[in-house]
Amino acid sequence: MDEKITIIEGPSPIFEMTPDIWLHGLVEGAYQAEIVATRLRTFNGSELVERCQHAWQEQQTIILEYKTMDGLLAEVPIVAARKLDTEDGDVLMLWVRFPDDSIELGVDYEGDDSFDDDLDTGDLS
Repeated sequence: MDEKITIIEGPSPIFEMTPDIWLHGLVEGAYQAEIVATRLRTFNGSELVERCQHAWQEQQTIILEYKTMDGLLAEVPIVAARKLDTEDGDVLMLWVRFPDDSIELGVDYEGDDSFDDDLDTGDLS
């Protein structure tokens, strides 16, 4: 049976694409997958990282179980974990493996929208 880390309260995790090259070594296999990262606040970050390391030493998978924004339970395998110390307490940084077909990208642009004012749409025919 696979080990699980379950998010029992708080919002759904936000998963972010990461450009880290070392992650490509974690996804070699027969299936296409993408590694994404999430940050979770926790009271016991060191213990959770140890659970991950123990599972991997035993050649076991460790799963992140969480609720999606729709309230449904979802599970993804954890491929790397790190505890970060912050002023607000422990933060658990997890890298998880999503199959390529389950990833939806959202684009958030926080730039200057003033360039739209200069757009000439008169010659679009």
